[in-house]
Amino acid sequence: MFILGEIIGWEFLLVLALIALLFGSSKLPKLARSMGQAKSELEKGMREGADKSEGVDKSQGADKKDDPAES
Repeated sequence: MFILGEIIGWEFLLVLALIALLFGSSKLPKLARSMGQAKSELEKGMREGADKSEGVDKSQGADKKDDPAES
């Protein structure tokens, strides 16, 4: 079984070194910026989806109370 405390540090450094070698130091800021924008867009979409689903749940609840055909 692996000891996570010792392995994570080395793996993290290895991954960072590989990224630096693959993308180069000039493209790393652009990569980080685009990842931040993607994260922001994802969070925004999740908030909008949650807001819409709450509105649908409330409207469906009102429809069920008002619809005499379902009784």
